[in-house]
Amino acid sequence: MAEEVLLGNDAKMDGHLTVPLLVVAFLASFGSSMLYGFNLAVVNSPAQYIKDFYNETLIESYDWSPDEEILIVLYSLTVSIFAIGGMTGALLVGRLVTKYGRKGTLVRATVLVFVGGALMGFSRQCRMPPMVIIGRFITGVHSGISLSVVPMYLGEIAPKNLRGFLGLVPSIHICLGVFIAQVLGLHELLGKEEYWPLLLSLVVFPTMVQLMLLPWFPESPRYLLIEKGNVHATIAALKWYRSKGNIQAEVEEMLEEQRSLSSIQTISVRSLLTDRSVRWQVITIAVVNIGMQLSGIDAIWFYTNDIFKNAGIPEPYIQYTTVGTGAIEVISGMLGCFTIEHLGRRPLMIGGFLFMGLCCAGITVSVLFQAQLSFMSYISVGCVVGIIAGFCIGPAGVPFLITAELFKQSHRPAAYTVAGCLNWLSNFTIGFVFPFLEAAAGPYCYLIFCVICLGVAVYTMFVIPETKNKTFMEISQMFAAKNNILKEELISNGHLKLAVMNGYGTLG
Repeated sequence: MAEEVLLGNDAKMDGHLTVPLLVVAFLASFGSSMLYGFNLAVVNSPAQYIKDFYNETLIESYDWSPDEEILIVLYSLTVSIFAIGGMTGALLVGRLVTKYGRKGTLVRATVLVFVGGALMGFSRQCRMPPMVIIGRFITGVHSGISLSVVPMYLGEIAPKNLRGFLGLVPSIHICLGVFIAQVLGLHELLGKEEYWPLLLSLVVFPTMVQLMLLPWFPESPRYLLIEKGNVHATIAALKWYRSKGNIQAEVEEMLEEQRSLSSIQTISVRSLLTDRSVRWQVITIAVVNIGMQLSGIDAIWFYTNDIFKNAGIPEPYIQYTTVGTGAIEVISGMLGCFTIEHLGRRPLMIGGFLFMGLCCAGITVSVLFQAQLSFMSYISVGCVVGIIAGFCIGPAGVPFLITAELFKQSHRPAAYTVAGCLNWLSNFTIGFVFPFLEAAAGPYCYLIFCVICLGVAVYTMFVIPETKNKTFMEISQMFAAKNNILKEELISNGHLKLAVMNGYGTLG
């Protein structure tokens, strides 16, 4: 039966966007990536209420009234502990996806959201500030896992001509999550003091939808074939995701990748870092993942209200200005998603980082001259909007996408672990340090972000090749010269063939 499915097709490997592909992309992103965006922005609106809660409970429990600096440290910890959880989750990715698969990991990780959401939701009622911090940490662990696993899963189920489009669907959901958090945080909705625990705990509802529906979809075909050796399950998964096209060509491409691997087992992070055949790929994911977080976008997301207040926006209008930036994020994310397969990865990355760098410099200039020129406050707001738009068009999603594209199956889990840890470590650094950096350096702190953005743009321009519409093997060969590896060395022993299969779906 499997042989019949594979025969009778041409050699073209391009695929069509089918309903199952689109549904699983949105479903995986809705219950995972969207929560990451939501959690980034949700602490912005109730910031003062959370500080007041900490102050009240410290007085009640210890008869101690902390000063404003202590409250800022506690709030910064509440914001940044999410990133510590994310880094913890990223460290677990390699083992989880190898043991449970890509879809299996996403399904099992949902329990973290229910636990974290419950802790945050009941924290005010229990009068226990640590429940907020621990809840943020646990939801951060979930985001650390899913932020790597979702693009890995979508990158492996997508045909090569749709890998960019599907790879940026999580990016749209991150922007959508930020926007939803901003809208629900309005004073007219859940932005009142009594509602902030409910606002933090809303993450459980998207996760509930994902948990009910995602288990019905197949596992990644590449995982099933290359790591599990189950051809029948691979073909069944490909039939589910492809309405028509050449399944045989895709399976043979996977087998070619399998033949190129010195070991079918996934390698460790240490082996990845010492493997000279992927040296420049590792450097690349380090640069783009650190760069995307140190570009200033996290400072914008975490402290939007404070930035607008310092820019001179009247207090009653700040929350609406913030919601407007969230809408721009969603539109920009959709623009990047629908143009990436036409423009490619490199133009979106280069253009996005260059534009963000210019806007960061613009914030510094506008704030410095705001006292002399009143219209400069509007330029400052425009630059903030520009940073958000530039980020969401390209840098928001492309680093996660190319992390999947630059590595073969055996290296991919370890690569996502490294990328995720660097990403979250940078996220934590900005979340915790930015308030103190802004207090010390004032508007000049944005010049640091400007230099980082320009540096990443230059690196992308001269080092990263275009990966659009390339197979994973072709991308590995593109890096062979940079790594001083002969292309013949990429093909190692182990000549597995598809022709002979037994009744259990394994290779014979």
